[in-house]
Amino acid sequence: MSTTRTPTPTPNATGRREDRDGTAYLVFERSFRAPITDVWAAVTESDRLVRWIGHWSGDPASGAVSFWMTAEAADAPEETIHIDECEAPRRVVMRSARPDDSSLEWLWQIDLAENDGVTTLTFAQEVGDTTLAEGVGPGWDYYLDRMVAAETGGDPGAIDFDEYFPVLSDHYRVELA
Repeated sequence: MSTTRTPTPTPNATGRREDRDGTAYLVFERSFRAPITDVWAAVTESDRLVRWIGHWSGDPASGAVSFWMTAEAADAPEETIHIDECEAPRRVVMRSARPDDSSLEWLWQIDLAENDGVTTLTFAQEVGDTTLAEGVGPGWDYYLDRMVAAETGGDPGAIDFDEYFPVLSDHYRVELA
């Protein structure tokens, strides 16, 4: 059996600014030729998440889970992710303490919509300033491209964060300016 390797495409900045209820968000979209329930599983089930970003444990029905972002390092610190809304398989809204200031929180919204066998994932993160956007934007392009690779039979490990950051930072600084 031979293995062929699909080259990874050059990363592009895909996020855009969108104001939601008077707050600036960076919004990203990815489309999958898959049923909505399959894409929902990719963003909510721990054994699917671990392929592209990390894993969680706990009981989501309690409103919070412990999460480890292992795509960056195997010994990633535990984070508490609060689940504010969960309308399977269409929407989940979560938040956690920001790594740069634990008195503040990140807020994420994931919305899914299926049409003609294609499910579109819309990921949004509240980003209050250009300095955060310079890192958050390239970071989510990186992770969402890893998700696409994981869900389409590619190799998430072939996606190199150094090709995203700081290369894509200018785009996000301008988006939030």
